[in-house]
Amino acid sequence: MFSGIIQAVVPVHAIHEKNNLKQFSIILPNYLLTNLKIGSSISNNGCCLTVISIKSNLISFELIYETLKLTNMNLLRIGDLINIERSLNYNAEIGGHLMSGHIDCTGTIKKIIQSTHQKIFWFNLKNQTFQKYILPHGSIGIEGVSLTINKIIKNNIRICLTPYTAINTTLGKKNR
Repeated sequence: MFSGIIQAVVPVHAIHEKNNLKQFSIILPNYLLTNLKIGSSISNNGCCLTVISIKSNLISFELIYETLKLTNMNLLRIGDLINIERSLNYNAEIGGHLMSGHIDCTGTIKKIIQSTHQKIFWFNLKNQTFQKYILPHGSIGIEGVSLTINKIIKNNIRICLTPYTAINTTLGKKNR
């Protein structure tokens, strides 16, 4: 389980394609290495992935076809930034919302409005079947970031980023 509170933004370090899966690696900051072991779960852009290799700070994961189909992980290239969160501990504060790391669908950014104190996103879900689960003032995970749904108009969802969230996640760097 994850909280959607991003602990680091790191670039994709390497990508290797194998038979119907991709292996990719990131370099974790030292403060996220404590008690990390093979088999640990880490949220990568909201997607719960299992650590398969640890070589100092170089951490690797495998993504199967189903994961690549249901997430935006198939679009990642070397150097692309991703949001990282280690899994929750039972004794840890949950600052965001409980998130499983199991992705159901993706969405498309329709519009971004930059104002003085916030960045406003309008999203549209790719699979409209999930629209019935979207509630005003409910929570949603976008690239692993726990966010509150500000407004819903038809099939469009509005999210407002605080300056802190914009600075400390990949969402603040989005232009479209």
